[in-house]
Amino acid sequence: MRKTGAQIVVDALIREGVEVVFGYPGGVVIPIFDVLYDTKEIKFILTRHEQAAAHAADGYARASGKVGVCLATSGPGATNLVTGIATAYLDSIPMVAITGQVASWLLGSDAFQEADVVGITRPITKHNFLVKSVEELPGIIKKAFHIASTGRPGPVLVDIPADISRSVHEDYKYPDSVKIRSYKPNLVGNLRQIKRAAEAIEAARKPVIFAGGGIILSGAHEELRTLAETTNIPVTTTLMGLGAFPGDHPLFIGMPGMHGSKTANFALQESDLIISVGARFDDRVTGFVAKFAPNAKIIHMDVDPAAISKIIEVDIPVVGDAKNILTSLNKFVKPRQPDEWNELINTRKGSRLFNYTQSQTEIKPQWVIEQLQKQVGNDAIICTEVGQNQMWTAQFYKFTKPRTLITSGGLGTMGFGLPAAMGAALTNPGVPVIDIAGDGSIQMNIQELATLAVDRIPVKILILNNTYLGMVRQWQDLFHNKRYSATCLRGGVLCNECAGTQKCKRNYVPDFVALANSYGIKGFRAEEVGQVESVIKEALSIDGPALMEFMIPPEENVFPMVPAGKPIDEILEG
Repeated sequence: MRKTGAQIVVDALIREGVEVVFGYPGGVVIPIFDVLYDTKEIKFILTRHEQAAAHAADGYARASGKVGVCLATSGPGATNLVTGIATAYLDSIPMVAITGQVASWLLGSDAFQEADVVGITRPITKHNFLVKSVEELPGIIKKAFHIASTGRPGPVLVDIPADISRSVHEDYKYPDSVKIRSYKPNLVGNLRQIKRAAEAIEAARKPVIFAGGGIILSGAHEELRTLAETTNIPVTTTLMGLGAFPGDHPLFIGMPGMHGSKTANFALQESDLIISVGARFDDRVTGFVAKFAPNAKIIHMDVDPAAISKIIEVDIPVVGDAKNILTSLNKFVKPRQPDEWNELINTRKGSRLFNYTQSQTEIKPQWVIEQLQKQVGNDAIICTEVGQNQMWTAQFYKFTKPRTLITSGGLGTMGFGLPAAMGAALTNPGVPVIDIAGDGSIQMNIQELATLAVDRIPVKILILNNTYLGMVRQWQDLFHNKRYSATCLRGGVLCNECAGTQKCKRNYVPDFVALANSYGIKGFRAEEVGQVESVIKEALSIDGPALMEFMIPPEENVFPMVPAGKPIDEILEG
């Protein structure tokens, strides 16, 4: 079959089952866009910034379990994808990023809009390719999807010079399968190690299950629940693992780490066995590594052998897919009845994992999140930006199902939530999708209001407006004597003689409700406690996108908090 490089790209995407591509056009990718113009099998979403295209593809992948795809031109188009690619890499999200490149004979000549995107992205991709001939293009795209979605998932970049897109392959055939020398992910855990793990679980007196995003990626949530309920072992999940185990289950003890629950932190510190599944012992979880869980043996199950003993020395490593390992492990573990360890955990847990002081005069962000869940139920998909909004969501929204929290964990990317929500909404029609944002983070990719409006993507945006870059301000509050340098969004760094937010006469910029209206999106604002429930109700009732703004106390902090570099049982409380 005779096809041009551009036709091969689009045909390959169709054969890989791609339904949506997010991107932005430019000179060297015009041939690909020309083919897309006549392609009915793929919906193309024109974002207003390439970074948003990458985040949208990421959100699509997290919500669907499929490979997300983004497309950008060379030079600045490609480099604008970098933050989105790095975000996907840190959280192990399957993504294929396709970039245009200057013509092959111009490579290395500093040609117009040339950037070495293969070199730039090498540390933040699972693999990347520079296509050197049209004949190798079909095999490269097949390999890209295979690598992105197998083993530990991750982003793969395919860089296509302009002349390759225009060249003709006279004998094109898309491969049915691909073999890659030296790439053979181990998906089945070693049986001997699994039996050792079962024996360690039986011998433990203070065991804790520590589950991460790998549970969600492998679809192992049912196997995790079986293990926990068979053994009555308390379960804590990382931020990325929220939803892998029901947040309302009696064995759930919350997220551990810097803003985790006291129950989870003390349980890890006092445990004699940590059963880690699909989690990588991030420093936000371990705190001061040398003092992390000093008396615990560690079982670490992970599909990536490089993650084993990378941060924490492991006693029983098991390399493989979480679903496969847990399926095998559940055949060997013996039932365990609740005992003194469970009683101690339950006593510490009390009636709820996180607390705050409700107010009749101020809109508390924690209460807004609880009211949101009260109205949308447990089936909604919640996306977040990064900062206080993200931590309050993790603490006060009870995630009961996998793939219902879409958030940037590893890289902590402000501006992630809105475009990721677009991707999540496109793969889940009819499901409520809400982006919970701060007033600072929402402005990182606020141009995507245009994409929402034009494509009528029914994302609801919930802004918790404290007029600050709240999480940085919180650190300045606690550790820098309230010197709020460059974190007040009313005045900025020049506003160094602050009379207090109540006396500040500066207007907040922008007016989010007016801005939403300017894009043709209905906006609502709540400034009093009594307006909160009706604002949420009205926004959710709209058939299409809507924006909600809640004016919250400027100096509300996220507690509990473990100061950076401290052991996780040295906890600050508000």
